[in-house]
Amino acid sequence: MNTVIAPCGCPPTLHIPLSPGAQAARQARRNVARLVMQMDACPRTLAEDLVLIVSELVTNAVLHAHGPYALTIRLEPGRAGIAVSDGSPDMSGRRADVGTRRIGPGGRGLKIVRALGADLFVSRAGDGKQVVAVLTW
Repeated sequence: MNTVIAPCGCPPTLHIPLSPGAQAARQARRNVARLVMQMDACPRTLAEDLVLIVSELVTNAVLHAHGPYALTIRLEPGRAGIAVSDGSPDMSGRRADVGTRRIGPGGRGLKIVRALGADLFVSRAGDGKQVVAVLTW
């Protein structure tokens, strides 16, 4: 796994390629929780919110887009930027194939992210796109 954390003097930044499939969200949650706890970069009350936002964005990418998937999180004083990239240029959020299917009701991921106070942005990135959430405190 290629994990990059910015050197001292820069805001803590984590970039990791994510495994395809269901394990991607678990992998992302573990890495972000470790980064937040090690760096003490945000209030503890927001650490769980950050982990949940990451989990929702990664899960959406796996459900609605093709890989490869990657996570980048940058922690600055008073702000966290979370970017999840995928290999699909489709900005509609509807996956064309049926490789991954939702079991049960869904469609609340981005509502949860917004309810936690994050601003959301989507942009093209290389051959795919990037969904970015910015959380300030």
